[in-house]
Amino acid sequence: MVDVSELNERGLRLRKAMFGEEAVEQRMRAVGEFGAPLQTVINAYIYGDVWSRGGLSHDVRSLVMLGITAASNRATEFRVHVKGAIANGCTREQIQDVLLLVAMYCGVPASIEAHRIALEELGEAEPDAR
Repeated sequence: MVDVSELNERGLRLRKAMFGEEAVEQRMRAVGEFGAPLQTVINAYIYGDVWSRGGLSHDVRSLVMLGITAASNRATEFRVHVKGAIANGCTREQIQDVLLLVAMYCGVPASIEAHRIALEELGEAEPDAR
């Protein structure tokens, strides 16, 4: 069995590589001592274990996360994962295709907000596109 502290360190390294050191540190600081146990779960089990498995590449995992967070209307997490998807090499077309699948299988309203956020993160949003 792998030590949780080892998983935590591995996950934290991966998380910072995907989202940037400052962004991860800011998210961890924002929840303080109260949220520290949840951050350990995120680092160790989400990124240190599941994201570190060999069955899917990081870009594929990013695309899956975009679908999950868009379909479940989790705009804040969707924005985080768009940044991660870009860092993991996902293309504009891949992100667009995921959001079209979300529209078809989960509904257009779930996809509309995700499209807006994706355009912002890709640097393509119109100033008054809302």
